[in-house]
Amino acid sequence: MDIEPSPSREPGFIPQGTTPPAKRAPKTIIKLVALLLVVAISYMVGFQSGEKGYVFAPKEFKVVNQSSQAQTVDYQLLWDAIEVLNTKYIDKPVDQQKILYGAIAGAVSAVGDPYTSFLPPKELQDFKTSLQGSFEGIGAQVGQQEGLITIVAPLDDSPAKKAGLLAKDVILKVDGQSTSGWSVDQAVSKIRGKKGTTVTLSIGRVGKDQAFDVTLTRATILVKSVKWQYKEVEVNGQKKTIVQITLSEFGDDTKALFEQAVNDILKHNVSGIVLDLRNDPGGYLQTAVTVASYWIPSGTTVVTEAHSDGSSQTYKASGNNRLANIKTVVLINGGSASASEILAGALHDYKLGQLVGEKSFGKGSVQELVELKGGSAVKVTVAKWITPNGVNLNHDGLNPDVVVKLTPEDAAAGKDVQMEKALEELVK
Repeated sequence: MDIEPSPSREPGFIPQGTTPPAKRAPKTIIKLVALLLVVAISYMVGFQSGEKGYVFAPKEFKVVNQSSQAQTVDYQLLWDAIEVLNTKYIDKPVDQQKILYGAIAGAVSAVGDPYTSFLPPKELQDFKTSLQGSFEGIGAQVGQQEGLITIVAPLDDSPAKKAGLLAKDVILKVDGQSTSGWSVDQAVSKIRGKKGTTVTLSIGRVGKDQAFDVTLTRATILVKSVKWQYKEVEVNGQKKTIVQITLSEFGDDTKALFEQAVNDILKHNVSGIVLDLRNDPGGYLQTAVTVASYWIPSGTTVVTEAHSDGSSQTYKASGNNRLANIKTVVLINGGSASASEILAGALHDYKLGQLVGEKSFGKGSVQELVELKGGSAVKVTVAKWITPNGVNLNHDGLNPDVVVKLTPEDAAAGKDVQMEKALEELVK
């Protein structure tokens, strides 16, 4: 289910063990993990001590790629490169564990997908911690677009939000280190840290000619994923009640909080709902399906998960669509990603929610965490999400029905023109 991380929550992430029983791991995952295990095992047992350091036995493997075309790959090249390090590198001894992790990380990153990565034990533990809704860092969702480390969304009341960081800001450097060539997880590991410590980010922003530095003090980030408040609007001399539901992510607490919100909303006889998904970086897939079920009839498709081998899995609504008869407007922007795009896309396709704001992030891929020996794991992209009307969320994103841009000047002045437009659309 979802990704990116709270700072490390990945939109589109599926923790191992939470995949529905009917779902089988795609063949490509099995092949990748098997290959990595072969490399790791061969590395550990396939050499013997010698005068020059290590002598590796030649290894040649046949690898079958996704198009079923057999490729013969000579892994002797890998052993030769490692032997060069062990025999010639000036500072000895070379840390063999780091060499192993580096080799695996390189193999995994070579597929070219920013959300497929190898997680050594510490990074894996940090990643799991971030899924629990509490972590230490700057409170910004980080992703990658066009090869650049990009802020997907700053979280409410976080150091990132207070410092004025915006969705689509590009992180060019972290504490003076260039992020060029970094994976998302590498960036997250550098940005996160203990509360009270500082990190300096060099930021590139659309509309600004020069990059600028922002120094942030890390803090404990507590995420309450659902909030709601009531607004009184006047229509033709009559006051009507509108409710604003804000989803900051689709986390561990979302299902219970959203059910609580719905129970409260239905007591207030509201005339409309503003579902605010702006800067919502995503979260668990099944949670997005559950929330969509408050509008979409049971048994109706919410999203389709398309796999590289041509197979697919359809996720359908369940529940009693208790909010279906209440006019709804959905707010989205460049920080709306992954699970939030699934929800917004489904409501839009069934004409249950009008989209207002700016184009969404376009992160509609699914990552599965496959744990390996020694406390490490591979986080691998296994599928892409398609809306009921066929929109590929991983590339296209969602275009709003009504485009309303929120400028930095509006934000600085506390003027929410997108919310104003949403309310206007509800009372038409």
